[in-house]
Amino acid sequence: MNLKIAYNIAQTHLLTKKKQTLVAMLGVTFGIAMFIVMISFMQGVNQFLEDSALDASPHVRIYKQITSDRPSLIEMVNPDGFNVVHHQKPKQELARIKNGLVIARHIELQPEVRGVSPQVSTQVFFNVGSVPVPGTLAGVDIMREEKLYRLSQRMKSGSIEDLQSNSNGVILGRLLARKLNLKVGDKVNVTSSTGGTALLRVVGIFSFGIQTVDDARGYVNQPKVQELIQKDANYITDLHIKMKDPMQAIPFGQQLARQYDYKVEDWATANQAILAGEKIRGVMTFVVSFTLLVVAGFGIYNIMNMNVMNKIKDIAILKATGFSGKDVIAIFMIQSVIIGLLGAVLGVFIGFSLSYMLSITPFNAGDFLAIDTFPVKFDLKYYVLGVLFGIITTLLAGYFPSKRAAKIDPVEILRS
Repeated sequence: MNLKIAYNIAQTHLLTKKKQTLVAMLGVTFGIAMFIVMISFMQGVNQFLEDSALDASPHVRIYKQITSDRPSLIEMVNPDGFNVVHHQKPKQELARIKNGLVIARHIELQPEVRGVSPQVSTQVFFNVGSVPVPGTLAGVDIMREEKLYRLSQRMKSGSIEDLQSNSNGVILGRLLARKLNLKVGDKVNVTSSTGGTALLRVVGIFSFGIQTVDDARGYVNQPKVQELIQKDANYITDLHIKMKDPMQAIPFGQQLARQYDYKVEDWATANQAILAGEKIRGVMTFVVSFTLLVVAGFGIYNIMNMNVMNKIKDIAILKATGFSGKDVIAIFMIQSVIIGLLGAVLGVFIGFSLSYMLSITPFNAGDFLAIDTFPVKFDLKYYVLGVLFGIITTLLAGYFPSKRAAKIDPVEILRS
């Protein structure tokens, strides 16, 4: 049969039953639109949480692990004997990375490394009034820290340049500053675990949007922490490394672990709970999206089935005038393609519009998340998948009922 004739007949069917055509098209449209909104939002949440974890933590961290799991003298002398040791005390040792600055310079020369920040980290008490508040003080080169964590973009007040020009300055996490009732310009007394004290002036307040960071961390210049814990200028406790490609952190960390006799931890190990949650949300997203598509598919099938059955007399007339079963199937397949294509295009447009509106909708996350609007991930593959689903579903939904209708006896239909 001539395809032009089949197209004209299909077009006539669609235009004479405008309400049925519109309902069928809207079934495709809203199924695709809701699929795009759902998967864009869920993947946006996953991407936001992963980015937050990567932004607030190094891709690779090198530090000295202090443990009490050491062989006693009697076990060294009598390794094959039956030895019982009670209340063994850990060896007195420093958490220092020997030649830390040299190691940092060597690592920074590697082509896959974006930057290295040597740090001196220590537990302290922030003393405001009579209540000491525990926290962590990180002694850093603030410009190296800026290169790794874009700290200037996290500042809620003050600036990182103020810390660079003030040897007694400190930048506090937003929740920690609130807990201490401090703002830029205020002073706070700090006591280290070794008994050293220092009077620091707040020059900035930052927020990573992660409670464990914003609630306990403070940044000061590296020499200030070394002075506070009474160590020399070469005393380094941590090396924070950022990679150009975060996925290279795992093999690179393994390489560093073999090269240096220190504990090496990559971002995937440090954020196992977040990554596990991301996998669970990914499965949930797939299940919900797949269910949504299946439900929409059955709805489209029912609509197309009713559309074909309502035209059963038209099919009988076509067959009585010489059209074959394949011709009838071709007519309804053309209708399905038109409905599927129009519905898919409209669904993609509505899905994108709703996703965009969601992405600019204000979201008040309080102090726990550094986010102003709902996270939405715009990815071309979601829209391509939606269009393919709309066209394939309508083709199948139109093929099966039209195949069944093509087998009818036109004489029996016309008699009835």
